[in-house]
Amino acid sequence: MPRILITTDYLRPDDEVDHYLRAHGHTTVHAPPAGRGGPEELVAALDGIDAALVGHDPLTAQVLARAPRLRVIVRTGVGYDSIDVGAAGRLGITVSNLPGINANAVAEYTLGLLLAAARRLVQSAGGVAAGRWPREDGHELRGSTLGLIGYGAAARAVVPLARAFGMDVLCTTGVPEDQRSDPSVRFVALPELLAASDYVSVHTALTDRTRGLLDAAFRRMKSTAVLVNTARGAVVDELALADAVRTGEIAAAALDVVSEEPLPADSPLRDVEGIVVFSHLAGQTAEARAAAGLEGAAEVLAALAGRPRFAVNAHLLPHAPTARADG
Repeated sequence: MPRILITTDYLRPDDEVDHYLRAHGHTTVHAPPAGRGGPEELVAALDGIDAALVGHDPLTAQVLARAPRLRVIVRTGVGYDSIDVGAAGRLGITVSNLPGINANAVAEYTLGLLLAAARRLVQSAGGVAAGRWPREDGHELRGSTLGLIGYGAAARAVVPLARAFGMDVLCTTGVPEDQRSDPSVRFVALPELLAASDYVSVHTALTDRTRGLLDAAFRRMKSTAVLVNTARGAVVDELALADAVRTGEIAAAALDVVSEEPLPADSPLRDVEGIVVFSHLAGQTAEARAAAGLEGAAEVLAALAGRPRFAVNAHLLPHAPTARADG
């Protein structure tokens, strides 16, 4: 009977996902979040485990090498940069994500950050809480230009919302031209996007190519521009961003993600007027969580049966992806 480890923090024993997996004959083990205490804690949680339904647990090559029964990892979200996909492939472990599962939640949240930044809502509420009554002018989104970095499911979901507010939309992406089907979006190179946009919203995956993508790039942006990031913190060079906002190279930043979470006490992003950091909430809606849990459980079953639908490392797997050489 396969044993499935569940580390995603919003999934609980006896919930719908737990019942679904047990109804299909599997044993579930809950340990959310298993890796917070370090790699040894995660290795212990993976002992005797065949499949794992995970959040942001750091599944490194060293951890995976010590989990000889593990055949399947499913990430209950889109990003999977916390998993060593190459090491998993070499060990015959299928790694899946859930593309687009929280795209609507992220898109709505992105518009919320744009509105909050444009109308200075956080600063206003903070001023009232401190006993003041701030009345500075904000800006309307209508007539402004939004630049999207990336054209995945979340970015595509942002487009109609931004257009409904009267924004022009630019996008820079590596997506092939035959997949850029929205005539309301103008696709441009990154330098042009940065120079033309009033708001720049990050939606790209974290890869070797995109790590630190936005560093000296702030010099290309308008002094009135606002950066929004709901993708991955490490896409942005945080020291460069703090300097850019502090010196007026750009006006502000609204960040839902940072390089190290929770935000460290010594982060350069702290105490910079114009930078607001939120606690990684973009995809965290009741609806998105429910969908991710059930879809993730279904992917676990499909992958255990040798038929993963969303494997991100299929090209790295041996011919028998459900067989571990060491297990």
